[in-house]
Amino acid sequence: MHLLRHIERFLKESGVAPTRFGRECVRDPRLVHDLRRGREPGARMRRRVEHYIAAQRAGDGA
Repeated sequence: MHLLRHIERFLKESGVAPTRFGRECVRDPRLVHDLRRGREPGARMRRRVEHYIAAQRAGDGA
């Protein structure tokens, strides 16, 4: 799963806990856990996750 690999890389680089990531990104602290267990996110959630990671890397914090 491409999105999960993208998230895992971001978590490793940033040191952010998976629950914190999910809570701040999509208001779901179980997001990463569920993705690891096979949850398939919809297009809207994918966009939100990708936007969040890009904003964090750019230093926007949004």
